[in-house]
Amino acid sequence: MDSVKDEKRLIRLTYLLCIAFFANLALIKQPIDKGAIVMGLIVCLLIGYSYFIVRKFFSDGDKYILIFSCILSLIGIVTLYRLNTSTAIKQVVWFTLGIAGYILIVVLLPDLKTFSKYKYLYMVGTLIFMSMATLIGIESYGAKNWVKIGPIGFQPSEFGKLFFTLYLASSLKDYKSFKDLIEPAIIVMVSLGFMVLQKDLGSALIFFGISVTMLYIATSKVKYVFASLLLSGVGATISYKLFPHIRKRVMIWKNLWQYANNESYQIVQGLYAIASGGLFGSGLGLGHPNLVTFVSSDFIFVAICEEMGILMGLGVIVIYFLLFYRCMRAAIYVEDKFSQLLTVGYSAMIASQVLVIIGGIMNIIPLTGITLPLISAGGSSMLTAFFALGIIQKVSEEG
Repeated sequence: MDSVKDEKRLIRLTYLLCIAFFANLALIKQPIDKGAIVMGLIVCLLIGYSYFIVRKFFSDGDKYILIFSCILSLIGIVTLYRLNTSTAIKQVVWFTLGIAGYILIVVLLPDLKTFSKYKYLYMVGTLIFMSMATLIGIESYGAKNWVKIGPIGFQPSEFGKLFFTLYLASSLKDYKSFKDLIEPAIIVMVSLGFMVLQKDLGSALIFFGISVTMLYIATSKVKYVFASLLLSGVGATISYKLFPHIRKRVMIWKNLWQYANNESYQIVQGLYAIASGGLFGSGLGLGHPNLVTFVSSDFIFVAICEEMGILMGLGVIVIYFLLFYRCMRAAIYVEDKFSQLLTVGYSAMIASQVLVIIGGIMNIIPLTGITLPLISAGGSSMLTAFFALGIIQKVSEEG
């Protein structure tokens, strides 16, 4: 199999998908929406340029990581353009910054092994970002997980995830016995404690997923995983007793249809929208996704399924799986323990986020307000995902 030929074939198909999407959006409006055509060309150029740079000057790594990331971002930009043009323009700006950061990480960063010695710097960064919303955050829809500095608003936990994973990788790489786990266990509990205080259930689940995955990879001991699950169960029970917000989420999850006109209205409308689209969707631009609240961020998966079909929704999940597989594959081929753990942690971060938000939308687990990586509107989420993927790309180059 010729990997370069396969990559180029996939890139061409990505261009075709981009052109088809934006041509459709341009033609359904009268007169023709020229802005959609311009947007499509810009996205194609960004994808092509980033692939050219990484393939031309750094040919050893896994380029499918970049390609799958761009496909997911493309689907997000198309959906957002259909929902709100100004939001889509902002998303293209964030996508451009994310791609630029991705390339700069691959080009400028030296060997990642040299970064393993800054454990306490990562610890300080983790504690700062995890505590920030608790101390100076603003409450929004039950959770206190946003910080506003002037006109800029962001979620500190998004950047906290990066430092948190860096800290665990630098700490767990030297694992020899149980005593080496005491310090990282304290940092994990403190981080989860801040998430509980902020009533940010979604981020708590993601941090837990990262922690357990990296713990198992570092130690290969199933008993530590079971101990973590047991402790998380105790923590979840205490949080349920203490916080009405969490009890409400669980109540909605257990009795969805009983509260369909009130507390669970958003989830029910999302399920109706997915069902109305059927296998093949109502057609891009022909559905009514705006009837669902937060459709540009938390519920963008609903918009994709309604207008492009359940098959497209399954396709998105498959692309996430392939992205996760290629990221984990990079961890297998690298010999440095720090780089390996970092790759596993960032891969688990993205996978956990996808599982948590799609599970919440489908009412498999209690709904939590988080974004769908690379697809949902949001600068913090986009930059965090591309930073993590840029690190993984760098690891694949080294491996």
